[in-house]
Amino acid sequence: MTIDSEEAQGDLAATAVDAADDSATDGDDDLIEEGEIAGDYLEQLLDVLDFDGDIDLDVEGDRAVVSIDGGRDLNKLVGRKGEVLDALQELTRLAVQQATGERSRLMLDIAGWRAGRRAELTALGRDAAQRVLASGEREALVPMTPFERKIVHDAVAAVDGVSSESEGAEPARRVVVIRT
Repeated sequence: MTIDSEEAQGDLAATAVDAADDSATDGDDDLIEEGEIAGDYLEQLLDVLDFDGDIDLDVEGDRAVVSIDGGRDLNKLVGRKGEVLDALQELTRLAVQQATGERSRLMLDIAGWRAGRRAELTALGRDAAQRVLASGEREALVPMTPFERKIVHDAVAAVDGVSSESEGAEPARRVVVIRT
């Protein structure tokens, strides 16, 4: 029996592509399942609290995203500086982990607070980068959560001639922008 090496390579490549497609589909299916579990949990929570809201499920990159919008008084579930939102996100992640046995990285947004905060932090990072470019002096920003620092780092990385790093220990960890 003879094997044509080009044919064998083609078959292996096709098998690898099929496996990668299956893996991506499996990953998306897992994230969709996470979102559905989180949505069910949050729907029950909203019922217990007697809050109205529409729950939207999505997948962005490698995480499930769950949004609650449209209800009155939803800002109470955001809290001061998003503290209640962060706590609800952690509780929701724990509910998903209990159901799946896997750690969840899902993101929860309520009343568009995280989306608005993302826009603010992107502008903050971009503006700080421009100031550092103009002055040449490093600039330390206010302490932020890991989520917030990631957004600022991404915004600074989009500006040529500057870079950023995190300094300090939680909860006082902050982004520092420096000229390169």
